[in-house]
Amino acid sequence: MAEANTPEGTKKPKSGWINLLVDYGPLAVFFLTYKLTLPADDVSGVASIVAVVKSTGAFILAAICALVISKWRLGTISRMLWLSTVLIVGFGGMTILLRDPFYVQVKPTALYVFFGLVLLGGWLKGKAFLQWLLEAAFEGLSDEGWLKLSRNWGIFFLLLAVLNEVLRHYLSFGDWLAAKLWVFLPLSFLFTFTQLPMLLKHGLSVANEEEVVQNPPPK
Repeated sequence: MAEANTPEGTKKPKSGWINLLVDYGPLAVFFLTYKLTLPADDVSGVASIVAVVKSTGAFILAAICALVISKWRLGTISRMLWLSTVLIVGFGGMTILLRDPFYVQVKPTALYVFFGLVLLGGWLKGKAFLQWLLEAAFEGLSDEGWLKLSRNWGIFFLLLAVLNEVLRHYLSFGDWLAAKLWVFLPLSFLFTFTQLPMLLKHGLSVANEEEVVQNPPPK
């Protein structure tokens, strides 16, 4: 078995609730702002666009705050979080400027496709880019374990991209946004838990199972 790759300086401090706040707080803010600003009697559809713009602005601000909190409380900002935030600001800015929810809806697809292709491309070359993106070092996990984890997440990201496109085409904006919370998040956590037996088989310390769960995919 290959020797575990656990470089010092890449391991994030363990603070579960802060990790969850940083990863999923902006999405929760997005969802709540949309629900609170959307009038129940909107017939023309104008109020819906206004709600999308307001919630997107709140999403961008919350994502930037998440960067600050990550640096302040965890001492680092992962490359995955940096890229996710850049896309939120970019696609969110287009949504606000053009008053079109398409851009904020297609952001997850672009993010999932990018991560999926990067991870699978690295796996084919024998490189575990997931560790580089997360800036995490799961104690005891072998190089082979990291490779398999990168491959599995790469496939899962591409499946999430397909799912996002299907839901984007067939659901209203509000229903799609609800699916981000009530479909994508449970699927992501469920997939994370399915990886634990493989990781333990490849040397992951039992004490580090919690750290694996605290490193979920991007929003």
